[in-house]
Amino acid sequence: MSRQSATAFAPASIGNVAVGFDVLGHSFQAIGDRVTARRVATPGVTITAITGTAVDLPREPEKNTAGMAVLSMVRDLELDFGFELTIEKGIPLGSGLGGSAASAVAGVVAANALLPKPLTLLEQLKFALKGEQVASGSRHVDNIAPSLFGGLVLTVGIDNPNVKQIPVPPTVRCVLVHPHMVLNTREARSILSKTVSLSDVIWQTANISGFITGCFTSDLQLIRESLEDVIIEPQRQVLIPGFQAVKQGAMSNGALGCSISGAGPTIFAWCEHQHAERVRDAMVAGFASAKMASDAWISTLDAVGARVVD
Repeated sequence: MSRQSATAFAPASIGNVAVGFDVLGHSFQAIGDRVTARRVATPGVTITAITGTAVDLPREPEKNTAGMAVLSMVRDLELDFGFELTIEKGIPLGSGLGGSAASAVAGVVAANALLPKPLTLLEQLKFALKGEQVASGSRHVDNIAPSLFGGLVLTVGIDNPNVKQIPVPPTVRCVLVHPHMVLNTREARSILSKTVSLSDVIWQTANISGFITGCFTSDLQLIRESLEDVIIEPQRQVLIPGFQAVKQGAMSNGALGCSISGAGPTIFAWCEHQHAERVRDAMVAGFASAKMASDAWISTLDAVGARVVD
């Protein structure tokens, strides 16, 4: 008898990675969302339970990222069966850690395990993207792709995306510090200027080129010189109390770079493994100086994405 239920874990993700607005992202294995899909006879999707860090999310499939992602699978594949979903949120809402994307990805990966013919990762990506659109109001893959594929990911294109995993030097760790506040993605996007000076475009283009080249060649000094966002971070930092103290704390304790994770308010830093705990403590202290409590994690940047865990 074919499998009737599956549970998938999808890791959190850091969108933009400072220099790659809407095109770069990387997974963060320390936290994530889980979705259990159970096959049922009637086509469609029902959400039976939501637990974890956020329980008051919409139960209607069309208004829920996991629900909509799986519902689009049922409709587009013209399945003669449906799914019951239970969602376990491990990622705080409005954190800039790709929580809506992780739920969509976990839902698709769990449901995919129950299909007669499993989908490719790229096919799964397109369904997860339809779920993510429910939360963000627009289609962008800088959280979806790394959560699904794992590691540092460059995505070019929306309708027919090209997804490429970029190697990261094995000694690099990511430090993530989440202040106890919520920052809505739509709000964080709405404050951004629609025009950019030519000099900043040139600077940012050099930075993303240098950053990716540094990753491919394990050139930590090039990564250090390139991991700086000159376009988005200056505009969004005003939304995050203590941002400058957090960044200065990270950089003065050995970080290669430090910036906003996705839309914020979470802040990430890259550093070599021997500096990770010191960088983490300095970042937490930076938020504390702004009277902000925070949670902090350290993770490797392994190229391991969403997967079935049960």
